[in-house]
Amino acid sequence: MKRKQLIDHIKEKKSYLCVGLDTDITKIPRQLEPNADAIFEFNKQIIDATKNHCVSYKINTAFYEAQGLKGWEAMEKTLHYIPETHFTIADAKRGDIGNTSAQYAKTFFETLPFDAVTVAPYMGEDSIRPFLEYDNKFTIVLGLTSNKGANDFELQQSGDKLLYEKVLEKVSTWGTIDNLMFVVGATQAEEFVNIRKIIPQHFLLVPGVGAQGGSLKDISAYAMNDDIGLLVNVSRAIIFADDAKKAADEYHQEMAGYLK
Repeated sequence: MKRKQLIDHIKEKKSYLCVGLDTDITKIPRQLEPNADAIFEFNKQIIDATKNHCVSYKINTAFYEAQGLKGWEAMEKTLHYIPETHFTIADAKRGDIGNTSAQYAKTFFETLPFDAVTVAPYMGEDSIRPFLEYDNKFTIVLGLTSNKGANDFELQQSGDKLLYEKVLEKVSTWGTIDNLMFVVGATQAEEFVNIRKIIPQHFLLVPGVGAQGGSLKDISAYAMNDDIGLLVNVSRAIIFADDAKKAADEYHQEMAGYLK
């Protein structure tokens, strides 16, 4: 999917909601457990309930890989069930030496035709370059995460800057706004103003709203740019809600208010 298509869909729908399909098989409704493909059946129900309120789906591959072949099959079926209008993300956090990354890129851009994949930048440009070689695909690089461990490296001083600031500056030179996005955790809301000074035009994938306590209001105020530039991911607070459609609609209505 091209950047313009994503922007147009966001503006048309008045939503920048990304639904995270972190489908934990131990948490799906009991009535689905006897189903031979319970994960896919659960995902189908979530997609049917939320597709009118979101513009994107993020599949956290760990929940599927943990189930072996069955999980991979469920992931592939889920991906193909998502409407073509919606931006699809493989939350895989890959990144390795060049020839290995080339295989990861092939996995998530060809074998499983996602629109985007998350990657870790620690090993440098040659570990990310193979993903950037694909047309109309996005590489979403971990920038500033919302976990406690962000203090171990990302928020450490490195010369005159914090390490995550150097990562954003450096990685942004490897691609363009048409093929690069960055992950910034919602619980780091106070950093969004600074982040937008470093990467004013790139899209940000923002996890951490909902169960992790991030503020949609703050993110929208501090991180939105002229092209919206945001995909706010909500996983557990929607997919394991008593009413997924209602939960997604509530986020949709709040987002629509910020887009007026």
